[in-house]
Amino acid sequence: MRPMRLPRVLLADDHVLVLNAMAKFLAEECVIVGEVSDGLTVVAAVERLQPDIVLLDIGMPQVDGLTLARQIRVTSPAVRLVFLTMYEDPEMVVDAFRNGASAYVLKRSAVSELSLAIREVMDGRKYITPLLADHLVAALHDGSELKAPILTDRQKDVLRLLVRGLSMKETAAALNVSARTVAFHKYQAMAELNIKSTAELIQYAVKHHIV
Repeated sequence: MRPMRLPRVLLADDHVLVLNAMAKFLAEECVIVGEVSDGLTVVAAVERLQPDIVLLDIGMPQVDGLTLARQIRVTSPAVRLVFLTMYEDPEMVVDAFRNGASAYVLKRSAVSELSLAIREVMDGRKYITPLLADHLVAALHDGSELKAPILTDRQKDVLRLLVRGLSMKETAAALNVSARTVAFHKYQAMAELNIKSTAELIQYAVKHHIV
């Protein structure tokens, strides 16, 4: 019997320690074809390296993981996408699968889940961490997470402060988060609303009384 070919995996995360840990953990069961630390270079790396799987975070700098998923689905439709992320919002999970995800694992999941997710995906199945399954089922059951456009509470918090004239850095300080997190929520809101500029986003917030 011919031995099974090890899956070729591209790692995408903006934290070097996470990249190193993933590469070390997966070394015996995968071929790590590359490591990428910012969203701008992920799609080009996928086209160049032709991995079977891209293991990526949602909160990537420059271009977020959901946008990358949409782009990869167009440019490299055969590539499977496994999200490894800290985001636990059921809405985020739904968005990930809408945009082409094959698996969704949390960074606080057991490390063995990553191997399981990769095996499931390579066998043509979907995988979602059990840590989120109950929440996702509840969200799908009542449909509340599937109506669009719906902004999350955090996105609304960001908009309220931007409407007041605060910069992203000042908004981050007010919410006790990083400026990168503020940018992520801002651009996710723009994508959800199909808005192309900050001015339009602020106009939307005022019009819909998100102040």
